[in-house]
Amino acid sequence: MVKYSAKPVDEAKTAKTRGSDVRVHFKNTRETANAVKGLSYRRAVAFLENVLAHKECVPYTRFNGHVGRTGQAKAHRGVLGRWPTKSVEYVLSLLKNAASNATSKKLSLDDLVVSHVSVQQAMKHRRRTYRAHGRIGPYVASPSHIELFLTTKDAVVARPKDGKVVKNVSNSGKLVSGTSA
Repeated sequence: MVKYSAKPVDEAKTAKTRGSDVRVHFKNTRETANAVKGLSYRRAVAFLENVLAHKECVPYTRFNGHVGRTGQAKAHRGVLGRWPTKSVEYVLSLLKNAASNATSKKLSLDDLVVSHVSVQQAMKHRRRTYRAHGRIGPYVASPSHIELFLTTKDAVVARPKDGKVVKNVSNSGKLVSGTSA
């Protein structure tokens, strides 16, 4: 049993996937996964393939020190962006794995959205590099744990014409009807 960092709202309409101790840089993978969050499955796959072809960039928002500027980042309301190939390949493979899990649950790929993304730092892999004058320096890798959920989009419900809206009262749990303002 794999433990996830979040629970989906509806288990039957969600396909999950997870990669542990993946040897990709944490910072690049965090930015790549957050760029995909909220996109439909088809758009997310197209976006990642465009990043591999250098047609679109991954916008860098948090870990953006010494990241170059590119005009492609304007599409994401930013100026900083990169094309992290290795991170994109791993996130793309996890997306395809989640799609495979969704087809085994008989979910339509056209209705799926990337609803949850979590990238966490894994245990560092420590090696050594030999330096001048007999010194030894650390040579540390920063792998990651990656998980994502593909969830079926909820149907859009039209507002009732009579103006009555059913609301849930927080503490009592009873359904109360009221008028919308």
